[in-house]
Amino acid sequence: MQASLFTTVFLPLALAVIMLGLGLSLTKDDFKRVLVYPRAVFVGLLAQMVLLPAVAYGLAKALELPPELAVGLMLLAASPGGATANLFSHLAHGDVALNITLTATNSLFSLFTLPLYIQWSLHAFLGEEKAIPLQSSKVVSVVLIILIPVLIGMAIRKKNAALATRLDKPVRIISALFLFSIIGATIVNEGDNLWTMFRVAGVAALVFNLASMTVGYVLPRVFQVPDRQAVAIGMEIGIHNGTLAITIASTLLGNPKMAIAPAIYSLIMFVTATLFGLWAAKRIAKSPDAPETVA
Repeated sequence: MQASLFTTVFLPLALAVIMLGLGLSLTKDDFKRVLVYPRAVFVGLLAQMVLLPAVAYGLAKALELPPELAVGLMLLAASPGGATANLFSHLAHGDVALNITLTATNSLFSLFTLPLYIQWSLHAFLGEEKAIPLQSSKVVSVVLIILIPVLIGMAIRKKNAALATRLDKPVRIISALFLFSIIGATIVNEGDNLWTMFRVAGVAALVFNLASMTVGYVLPRVFQVPDRQAVAIGMEIGIHNGTLAITIASTLLGNPKMAIAPAIYSLIMFVTATLFGLWAAKRIAKSPDAPETVA
């Protein structure tokens, strides 16, 4: 596959399908539910939008990551949680309704925060003279790729909930296939430097993943958020939208090296989320908080 075809057609299409799948699971009530879980939503957004970028920045500096890999890690940190978090939260007996609300709210906020974090990261790690100024047209195009499929998915769900339910599973399967295809293509494109980058970015991706899930679970407990909701936040914080980060790195920034950390993270997070889910499920089974709210 030619790089131009990959970045101009396949990546945007993959992201659109994944965001369509997210929209199929959302309703207006998911945004209104912020009023039902004010403390949990506040803690989740605080961790996702403020603490994680700070952790990623500190980690990049501590590990002395090459500039492109550091920007990729920051891009991942600034990306919202992935829709897969809902599935893992369900398996771990977390509060899935809270997951959906956090995904919806964070995805909305990220339309404004992502460009800011991207520009800041480029200046912080590449320097003023090497930073790539973000063209407004490119920012708008990425926002539209995110927003329009979500709105279409929500419209389908509102008009025909049964159809949305039928489409949900195949869209999730297609999304997963797209994700692994994107990761594979990203790795192939950087094949010559793969081992070096994996050795450097792999450690950063693993540490950041573990830190994300730890912050996502521990911080809510500090704020006395119930265990089920803490598990949901942990999954939401630990499972990022890697496809979004890879797409922005390859299309908006035009630098496949910046996609390496998100690609590695996207593989690691399924393993760590499974282990975290098994631990959480046993913990909640022994001491349940309350019946899970159904979205």
